[in-house]
Amino acid sequence: MQNRSDNARRQALKALGLASAGVMAPTWVAAQGKPIVVGLPIAQSGPAGVADHADYLNGAKLATKQINAAGGVKGRPIELKVFDIDIMTPEGTQAAFRKMVDAKVQAIASPFCIIPIPAMEAVANYKAPYFNGNTSVAGMEHRKKNDKKFAHIFHLDPPETFYGAGFPIFLEQLQASGAWKPANNKVYIVTEQLAYTQVITKSAEENFKKRGKYEVAKVTQIQFPVQDWGPVLQDIKKTGAGILMINHWVAAELAAFSKAFAANPLPGALVYLQYGPSQPEYLGLAGAAAEGFIWGTVYGAYADKQGQAFRSAYQAEFVKPGQTMGMVYTGGGYDTIQLLAKAWASADPDQFTAVTDTLRKMSYRGVNGFYRFDNPYQAPLHYPLETPKLEEGIAHLFFQVQGGQHRIISPDVLKEVAFKAPPWMK
Repeated sequence: MQNRSDNARRQALKALGLASAGVMAPTWVAAQGKPIVVGLPIAQSGPAGVADHADYLNGAKLATKQINAAGGVKGRPIELKVFDIDIMTPEGTQAAFRKMVDAKVQAIASPFCIIPIPAMEAVANYKAPYFNGNTSVAGMEHRKKNDKKFAHIFHLDPPETFYGAGFPIFLEQLQASGAWKPANNKVYIVTEQLAYTQVITKSAEENFKKRGKYEVAKVTQIQFPVQDWGPVLQDIKKTGAGILMINHWVAAELAAFSKAFAANPLPGALVYLQYGPSQPEYLGLAGAAAEGFIWGTVYGAYADKQGQAFRSAYQAEFVKPGQTMGMVYTGGGYDTIQLLAKAWASADPDQFTAVTDTLRKMSYRGVNGFYRFDNPYQAPLHYPLETPKLEEGIAHLFFQVQGGQHRIISPDVLKEVAFKAPPWMK
């Protein structure tokens, strides 16, 4: 007979979608068998990516703790083994992945590599499943063209092209709702000189032109690190665009932009910051100046019942009072371990081909959305551009900072609050 504490734990797991994953033992007994080792290439230092990588690792730790406490995978505990990585160079990237191969891990779980193809090549002959959140169409195309060679490589999120394709649609829907009236139809894009952001800008330009509702007035190139936003802000004001797309992903630099803009804004402009505010340090660095800014991600933790249960568990485990939880890779790390655990419940973790075959056929609803890999990219579908059904894809989320917190304002089916005009629009 189960006691109340045992039942309470199982109710919590059910809220997170774990009870149906097939990985839990029938009693609450810690796993004690031979460990199943997951290698994680996690950047410990460097100019960018460290916060996202820490988020991913923490999410993976939370899932591992819960699964192991509930008996593991058929009695075997999951063990996380971290390998430091230099994500800024192909040499540093490959070195970390080769170390994981040498360690003979049963799976590789990576938040992202800025240069994804060298990582793929480093594990081409080592067929343990490799999950990544690279958000890279180049990496996906490379996998697609070499299906047999990279059958074991899985992407956690849709490609970055959807940032550019989804933003014009978000604007159209926001305007149609009556919540926002644009000052004009001009769009000013600021873009970093990085392959990832260049792909997004190209996609945005193409989709703005295709849809015809708004017009790209100017694209300004910036180079990381940005020492001074002053010249960019001066040019923004000179152009007078009603829509600003700041296509940059480093939280600290977007916080600096937010403070500079809030101090001397372009009245009436809608400001969209691509992805970077998702990182925990953004709100702390930007402070009150963050209020009203919009940002988006093609991969993030939902705020539905399952997502809220995850957020609460994560915050209790890792977030101290006054700190902020990351909204993207926290859920990504969590879902990765759950995906692997579900596959291992059916296939021997040491039989890599069997595990890969299982992953390619299965589906899973995680805290960041719905995963399926039965397509040439071996990546989840984008909602709503690749599938019109929320429970068949990963939702493109748009957040706004309201009351010092990140709140989902789109899509409607997942939104927490309505769009609120920022201080410089009033």
